[in-house]
Amino acid sequence: MSGRRAVRVAESVRAVIAELLLREIKDPRVGMVTLTAVHITDDLRHCKVYFSCVGDDDARARALAGLRSAAGFVRRQLTQRLALRYAPDVTFAFDPSLETSERLNALLRGERESEE
Repeated sequence: MSGRRAVRVAESVRAVIAELLLREIKDPRVGMVTLTAVHITDDLRHCKVYFSCVGDDDARARALAGLRSAAGFVRRQLTQRLALRYAPDVTFAFDPSLETSERLNALLRGERESEE
């Protein structure tokens, strides 16, 4: 995303999808989902939404299935609410960065406790 417009649109996309998840998408598989990042191409045709969720691998797979089933609705809403000329292809992907940072913090805490 080198273009400034793409960065602005990506932030707007994140806000719209967060609003949709909070108020309009009623799929029980999409429970505790947090959007972590949105990457959109400079031509605004492809959008990749990264998310994190609470739970194990099974909960993550259910959340991903729920988000994928809602992708068409999300695409239509993005086009309408942001007045985009083209509807971007929306794909969802799990973002493991929160789990990785949590694991590193636990390791560092354990190391500090062993030193004391």
